[in-house]
Amino acid sequence: MKRIASNHKSTIKISQPWKILIILSCLATMAMYAETMLIPAIPILIDDFNVSYGLSSWILTSYLIAGAVMTPISGKLSDIFGRKRILLIIMIIYTIGVLMGGLAEDFLTMIVARTIQGIGLGMFPIAFSIIRDQFPRDKVSITTGIITSMFAAGSVIGLSVGGLIVHEFGWKMTFFTIIPISILLLWMIRSYVSVSRISKPYEEKNVKSTGEPDTASSTSSNKNQRFYSQIDIKGSILLAITIVCFLLSLTYIQTPSAENQTLNIIEESSFNYDSSFSQITPFLIIGTISLLLFIFQERRSKYPLIDFRIFLKPPILLSNLIIMIVGLSMFMVFQTIPILVQSPQPIGFGENAISTGLIQLPFALVLLIFGPTSGFIISRMGSIKPIILGTILTASGFLILLLFHYTEVYISIGLAVLSTGLSLASVGAVNVTILSTPIEFTGVTMGISTMLRIVGSSIGPALAAMYMQTNQSPINIQGVVMTIPSSFSFDLIFFTALMFSAAAICMSNALSKRLHLNL
Repeated sequence: MKRIASNHKSTIKISQPWKILIILSCLATMAMYAETMLIPAIPILIDDFNVSYGLSSWILTSYLIAGAVMTPISGKLSDIFGRKRILLIIMIIYTIGVLMGGLAEDFLTMIVARTIQGIGLGMFPIAFSIIRDQFPRDKVSITTGIITSMFAAGSVIGLSVGGLIVHEFGWKMTFFTIIPISILLLWMIRSYVSVSRISKPYEEKNVKSTGEPDTASSTSSNKNQRFYSQIDIKGSILLAITIVCFLLSLTYIQTPSAENQTLNIIEESSFNYDSSFSQITPFLIIGTISLLLFIFQERRSKYPLIDFRIFLKPPILLSNLIIMIVGLSMFMVFQTIPILVQSPQPIGFGENAISTGLIQLPFALVLLIFGPTSGFIISRMGSIKPIILGTILTASGFLILLLFHYTEVYISIGLAVLSTGLSLASVGAVNVTILSTPIEFTGVTMGISTMLRIVGSSIGPALAAMYMQTNQSPINIQGVVMTIPSSFSFDLIFFTALMFSAAAICMSNALSKRLHLNL
């Protein structure tokens, strides 16, 4: 009997990591559900808040900038204070941001809410680190693929349900539907997710059997001060300034004055490049100086936000650049397709939010299929071959969109091919990063990887919006002349994405020469 009980107990213990994986996968589903539900509403938000196409990109970009700054910090905080504690705190902040978004009555409040919500992106390097702690090396690619597929599952739900909710109940309801899910996941993580103490490498371990710290640990306040000194505050501020300045320069390029928009509608171009240059120059100068100071700060810091000694190792550098391009490609699509689909004919299709979600649904469905599948493929074939195939398919998808974005069916086909490539390339690149990193630096490295994905994601919408704002065509709708993004602007968007994908192919080939094909 004792033996049977022992075996039963052992079985429960083995299943615990999979329970944690299920909960963290639900977290990924919720986050992507929240993000994709809002996407069909972007053209509606432009009208409701009376903002330009250029400024509309900040609905996505503000969220992503906050995430880009927070993710490496959250990775470091989780290494210092523990994965679970920091994960719960970030989830509470995320829920507050979601609530504010649903209550927003003006564009500024929406941007503030989205920024607070973006802090929640810091959840994911912690989640990947927990998975790394819980599973053996040979299961890492499979579990990574499962979490990636749950991002896709959230996209499927968000795009299919989100368009319907936006159409029937308005965009505010997309925020309110997330709040009960977030609260439920908070409770589940607090109750069921347990992490090994090995995931807290900086934690004090000199504790007596009574549970009280011994003499060597009596100066806990000094230890806490040392913990806080390990967070690179200067680096975080400089990184935020750098990203914001460069993206603001794109915003000023893409936003002509209101006077030009109204008085010069019929002219070939309503954009004053001289005026724009004078506006963006200060941001470019400040951004460049801030970037140089950030690099200097990271090289001299004892606890850098980005440890260049690890990051500049060729496998980690190349795989992270591929991850960055994946993020750029995905969010460039998210910014572009809703506006293309809902723009009036003959440039767009004149569809509503429901149709927008349905046209993008193949993108999410293929991600859902290939997320876990790519994990198993990588466990059999290694990471390099899927990365190469994935980058080629990504480029092929953008080529289809470039040539055939005048037909809804071909847009869906191009998105399906694109999502297949993004799945393979993303899971493979993340796996290379994880397996190339010493376990004690997993939290920091995954924070860097997530940050770069988010930086790429923030660049994607800004680039797309720049092309849409600076290349517009007049159109007469029931006697009212208005300007909308021209067909040429969509050509530029998909061509730019194709060039980034071609660069990713070159990087994947370089990565294959650095690593064994069976990694």
